[in-house]
Amino acid sequence: MLDTKLLRTNPQEIANQLARRGFELDIEKLSALEEKRKQIQTQTQELQNKRNNLAKQVGQAKAAGQDIAPLLAEAEKIPAQLQENETQLNALLNELNTIYYSMPNIPHPDVPNGKSEDDNVEIRRWGEPKQFNFTAKDHTELGTPNNLIDFTTSAKLTGARFVVMRGGIARLHRALIQFMMDVHTKEHGYQEVYVPYLVNEDSLYGTGQLPKFKEDLFAISGENKYYLISTAEIPVTNLARNEIIEGGQLPLKYVCHTPCFRSEAGSYGKDTKGMIRQHQFEKVELVQLVRPELSYQAHEELTHHAEMILQKLGLPYRVVVLCTADIGFCAAKTYDLEVWLPGQQKYREISSCSNYEAFQARRMQARWRNPETNKVELLHTLNGSGLAVGRTLIALMENYQDAQGRIHIPEILWNYTGGLKIIE
Repeated sequence: MLDTKLLRTNPQEIANQLARRGFELDIEKLSALEEKRKQIQTQTQELQNKRNNLAKQVGQAKAAGQDIAPLLAEAEKIPAQLQENETQLNALLNELNTIYYSMPNIPHPDVPNGKSEDDNVEIRRWGEPKQFNFTAKDHTELGTPNNLIDFTTSAKLTGARFVVMRGGIARLHRALIQFMMDVHTKEHGYQEVYVPYLVNEDSLYGTGQLPKFKEDLFAISGENKYYLISTAEIPVTNLARNEIIEGGQLPLKYVCHTPCFRSEAGSYGKDTKGMIRQHQFEKVELVQLVRPELSYQAHEELTHHAEMILQKLGLPYRVVVLCTADIGFCAAKTYDLEVWLPGQQKYREISSCSNYEAFQARRMQARWRNPETNKVELLHTLNGSGLAVGRTLIALMENYQDAQGRIHIPEILWNYTGGLKIIE
């Protein structure tokens, strides 16, 4: 959520910044609503003052033996007028909040302008795409003939865009989770957390999934209104909701493994083959809560931590900075890590690492106490995949295949696979 004070005092500047993202801010409507809000609040204050003055006058009139009926008659009108004002004010505030919650974050000045993902800017590469002396297979060709990856059974169990994994592939998938968690906790200094996979609406409003992305969520019908999480970012970042964290505790760095559930609304026809885009998948998520002046340093650090997983696994990748047309709703700046997939002969996203600045913190009222001033300020929040487990599995299968269709597991994972080195 953007700073409402700034929206009231300098809406044109905000509109100019949001225009970079293709978002058109209706300044006239916003200004008219704000003016009406101020009028009602002023009227309410005047009515409250009038009520207090009348109460004093009634007391004085009684003491003087005067007729208080006219004063009481006038005072009796005020509650209804206050109730009417409160009704109008609540309606106005709901309309204003709908506008405020619909506004995306302001892009950082370093974010390139663009009209589509084609305008994202590559900033570095690591590793060379593997060249095989045979035609590389994709992960479905490698895994489905022997039912190590089984989409037919998952469709029977549930439906499309789910998978059943068996044998060595299932074990490798589990090994990747343990490997990533160990690296981030032991080498990068993150605290491991376990969180619920169901969250309430307040949590979703806090991190920005509601109201804009409701169609992407799976809602649970029942006594309580819960939603399955689409990313661990939601419950982990909300650990700071309505909290004031002492400055000496910062930065807070969390790592969390969870399943993620997405309806993939609007993605019909995209990546329908294989495991690239699923309704259920696993992810190891990195979250940092930091002092505002250190958030862009933390952004570089967090991105590097995600990159280190790819480097340790020997997977070629590139880093791109997302343009204004492709950046996420809440993000001020985002780096995407794209891993090389020989079966597709292209780089595909495997992690997004974003700095949200104070956008989420303002929605959640996630704050910290500055020990230098003793003032309470908004935190800056960051998160990134470290990594998406299913896509990492795909990248390993395709990059470590041989001509016979076997998968050679990198040595760094052997302790996690129980010594399994080759998936036949």
